[in-house]
Order: sequence, then C-alpha cells, then structure tokens
Amino acid sequence: MKSWRRISGGVLLLSSVAACTLPRNAPLRSEIVRNDQSQTQDFAHYEVDSKLLPVVASWRPGSGALATSGTNWPKGGTASAKASGQIIAPGDAVEIGVWENGDNKLMTTPGTPSAQLQATRVSASGNVFVPYVGAVKVAGLSPDAARERIQSRVAEMIPAAQVQLNAKPGTQNSVDLVGGVASPGQIPLDDRSLTVLGLIARGGGVPAALTNPQLKLFRGGRSYSISMQALTDNPANDITVQPGDKLIVGKDERSFIALGATGQQKVVYFPKDQISAIEAVSLLGGVDANRANPKGVLILRQYPASAVHADGKGGPTNGRVVFSINLTTTDGLFSAQNFTIQPGDLVVGTESPIVGLRTILSLFNTSATSVYYVDRVN
Repeated sequence: MKSWRRISGGVLLLSSVAACTLPRNAPLRSEIVRNDQSQTQDFAHYEVDSKLLPVVASWRPGSGALATSGTNWPKGGTASAKASGQIIAPGDAVEIGVWENGDNKLMTTPGTPSAQLQATRVSASGNVFVPYVGAVKVAGLSPDAARERIQSRVAEMIPAAQVQLNAKPGTQNSVDLVGGVASPGQIPLDDRSLTVLGLIARGGGVPAALTNPQLKLFRGGRSYSISMQALTDNPANDITVQPGDKLIVGKDERSFIALGATGQQKVVYFPKDQISAIEAVSLLGGVDANRANPKGVLILRQYPASAVHADGKGGPTNGRVVFSINLTTTDGLFSAQNFTIQPGDLVVGTESPIVGLRTILSLFNTSATSVYYVDRVN
C-alpha cells in the first residue's frame, strides 16, 4: 500500500507537470521554425550552410543595415586640395613688410629701412590693399607667390624695394574637428596636404576607450562616413581635407540583440566593421552549456519589401527571415564563421529539449523523496 502511494504521487506529479509549461527564458528551436512549411507562414526559414552563404551575400542588406549605412567616402579631393603648403584664401590675415634701399624712399623714413604695413584681411574678392599700389589679388596663391606678385607691383614705383609677407589662415581657410578627439576645435589649414589622419593627430588622436570609431565628414552640403578601421586599412581613404570641412569622430552605433540561452542577453555594439555569427556567439560568452541547443542558434533579420522575391531568386521569399545554424557539424561551424551579422539582427540561443526532461526528472526525484519521508512518518 505504501509503495502504491509513492507511485501514485509520482504519477500525479508527472501529470501535473505535463499539463503546464515549465518555466524557462529561451524558446525551443521547434517552436520558432515549426511553421516554416505552413501555407500561412509569415517568415522564411533558411539553414545556414556553405551553399547558402553566396546566396545571402547577393541579397540586399537587411533593414537594420540600411538604416545605419553611411554614404560613400570621397575619393581624393580637388586639385587645390592636393597641393602642398599653404594657400591664401579670403578671410586670411596678411602682414606685409617693405624694405627700401637708396635715397628716394616712399614707404620708409631715413634711419628706418623697413615699413611694416597694417595687417589686413583678404577680401571676399581675394584682394589685399597695398598703399601706393592698390588692390592686389592674392587668393589662391602660396604666400611666396603672393609676395612675388606684390613685390613686382611695388617695384614699378620703387625698383629697389623688397617685400616680406606672412599669412595666417582665417575661419574660411580652416577645418573643424568637432569631437571624438582629445582636443577638438578649429584647425587652421596652413598646409593643403593635411589629410584626415593628420587632422585627427592635430586634435590629439582618438581616445583608446572609443570602440571602433566612426568618422563623419561634412563637405559642400553633403555628409560622408567611414570607420577608422577602413581609413587605416586603405591609405587611399586618407584624403586631404578642404577649407570648410567638418569632421566628427564618434562611436559605432551599430548593434545586434542577443536573447535566449546565450552567455549574455543584451544589446551588443559592433567592436569592428564586420563580425561573423561565430564571433557574435563568442562575444556573448558562447552558448549556455547547461541549457542551449547547439543545433539551434537562430538569427532573425528583417528585409525591406524591395528586397523580397517571391520566387526566391535574388532575395528572401519573405521580409521576415530566420537563419538557423548547427554548431555540431563541420559545415555548420565553417558557415557560421563566414555568415556576416548585420545591424539590427536578433541572435537567439534556443533551449535544448533535454532541459525540460531534466527538470521533470529533478522534480520527480524531489517529490519521490518527499513521498518516501511522508510514508515513513505514516
């Protein structure tokens, strides 16, 4: 009779557990992809393997990637931007000194061989005013070329005169380093060969704490974006800056979300330009060894309507796509290493079905022990 009561108690426990849903914080793989063959399915399901990788690579980016993508980076600059040395521009401050020899002096006095003219700014038309000479166009010239031009005009009246010239870049001949560096501010463009990396160096460099820094350049009413990694990897991207440029250095705002039976459940920001599915799992500390189903790492991604192809050629058959990865096979591991995570992706570690069975058995053992002690008391 006592044994019968113990058995009855165990059966009653198993029946009650089977009738309810066990508490868990990760879905089963079957719960998400079980309707992939249904007539009313509202998503497309693809197993990630070596055959699928080139297919997905030919598709348009997902909605999250489109929302965070930047415009193409300028390829080089104008001819003046490629010139080396300082180029005078409207708004620059110009200081002119005149030296005279001989008895007939026009700008100097006896005992004072030189005259320092009052500093003046280059006008909007690119001219500076020189006494007894008038307006002289200097914009677009180097300081040395501007000095020679002014001296040739002065020599028409004072053959023995020599001219000195010093130019300081003004606001219109500067670039703005807005943020993301040790010392942001307005940088005078005293050398037209100054590049983006040189500009950042003048600002004290990018703090080490800024992960995967992103650069945004505003030029001529347009904006361009590039990562610091892409800038340093390809020297051709280190373009010369131009007057009026504004450069902002900021953090990488791209991210994906991790849920389920992964090592961590959180929003993860991209640590570099591209990360693979296997790297994403590694960033999360792997999958939970006690709970996760290594055959069921899922990546959920949404595509814009323009990327959807009902025939499955050139794009997914649905805007909602579930990619599943099997980490227990060689092909699955290699494919995960080459499957690129996109911004806005949802990485889900599904729960192993054995977890539910383990929980039931644990509860049954606990109940059986309790029944045993109750039976001993009775």
